[in-house]
Amino acid sequence: MKLALRVEAASLRGTRDGVPRLVELLKQHRAGATFLFTLGADHTGRAIGALPGVARLRCYGLATLLAGTLLPGADIGARCADVMRRVRDDGHEAGIQAYDRAGWLRHAARADDTWTRTAMRRARDRFEEIFGTGALTHGAAGWRMNRYAFRHTQRLGFRHGSDTRGRCPFVPILDGEIVACPQLPTTLPTLDELMGADGTGTDHAVQRLLELTRDPPATGHVYTLRAEIEGAEFAPALGELLAGWRALGYELVSLRDYASGLDLARVPRHVVVEEASPGSRTVISYQGKEFLS
Repeated sequence: MKLALRVEAASLRGTRDGVPRLVELLKQHRAGATFLFTLGADHTGRAIGALPGVARLRCYGLATLLAGTLLPGADIGARCADVMRRVRDDGHEAGIQAYDRAGWLRHAARADDTWTRTAMRRARDRFEEIFGTGALTHGAAGWRMNRYAFRHTQRLGFRHGSDTRGRCPFVPILDGEIVACPQLPTTLPTLDELMGADGTGTDHAVQRLLELTRDPPATGHVYTLRAEIEGAEFAPALGELLAGWRALGYELVSLRDYASGLDLARVPRHVVVEEASPGSRTVISYQGKEFLS
């Protein structure tokens, strides 16, 4: 049974420092992953309210929390291209989260087609500059999408997206329109959603995640982690999770390898709905009911 690891790298600090730590930790546990990169400016300070509910100063650092406001936003792709390429060279998958993650979080939900197309093409072009090839996986920052973004996952040639939360792989339907880019939704709660905002309850969160995965569904699971969180302060908790999942018999893989075991011709079609995320009023994209079921 496969469990895919979906890693969001949101900031300069997370990419520069957290990603290499995660690569080493994954190697220790014989695990693969998909790293979804922010490829342009680090403007984390413009979207502090959208950060995970953890001790943000400890996980992100003051410079990151001020990036794009009181401090200039560093160009992550320019400064961390070597880090990104090493992820690929170590056998993991590299994919796109956004060019400007903070800008995507602030504007994507209400953006029109022109804004969305420009933002996604800018990210695609920067990815090609860094890697010399096109990205095949798109994982939207914070699972925030709009109807145009779903269309462009198809038009820009992505093999699959991981832009939603849900229960199983599905082909997205928006207002009756089929988007021929299957979704591999995050199926599990994140570590921060299960522990206290001050970082307490980590052991409980780990045990809860292992309980939720003890009886796997037919299509396995997708778990989202963050380079700034599990790649730093909570690396020990991730190590416990990886060891626990291996003990349960899971193969820990990238989204690319997870999708390779699916019969995409038989993936069900589901509508996409917008709902509040767990423990928040932030609206994100979810897998809804099966279409015409």
